[in-house]
Amino acid sequence: MLLTKREEYEARAEQMLLPLMEKHRFELVDVEWVKEAGNWYLRAYVDKEGGITLDDCELVNRAWSDQMDQEDFIEEAYILEVSSPGLGRQLKKEKDFKRSIGEDVDVKFYKARKIPGGKHGKELSVKELTGKLTAYDAQTITLETDFDPAYVIPRAEVSTVKLTIDF
Repeated sequence: MLLTKREEYEARAEQMLLPLMEKHRFELVDVEWVKEAGNWYLRAYVDKEGGITLDDCELVNRAWSDQMDQEDFIEEAYILEVSSPGLGRQLKKEKDFKRSIGEDVDVKFYKARKIPGGKHGKELSVKELTGKLTAYDAQTITLETDFDPAYVIPRAEVSTVKLTIDF
């Protein structure tokens, strides 16, 4: 199977970071290769029990930067960045979904989706839905919402799933 450039960069960076994560008992939440405002970023999201600190991010960044300088597998100019996943962390991997069962999540769809809940029994068209994550598998995400205790959403229709931020 041929990997895209993005997949290759992310996989190699992840393999590079895993021993460092183990050594410091950090969790590698995600690695992404993205272009933002004309600049390429190789970004790692790290976390740990009790929350990641700025010093932790700096420690990972320095060690990772040294490794990247040695391996030098990316031709493009890029910015290396280490960050916390933040409060509204995106759920991407199975471990993210597993850890978030029972939590409120915001689900964004690729295109508007019809849901029950309008006046006089009419359906509403929404691009985003919030509910409690109650189940998931490779094909579906199940939410408990105001209108349905087991609302099943095909993953193919979902662009992102993030933890809901309550203020």
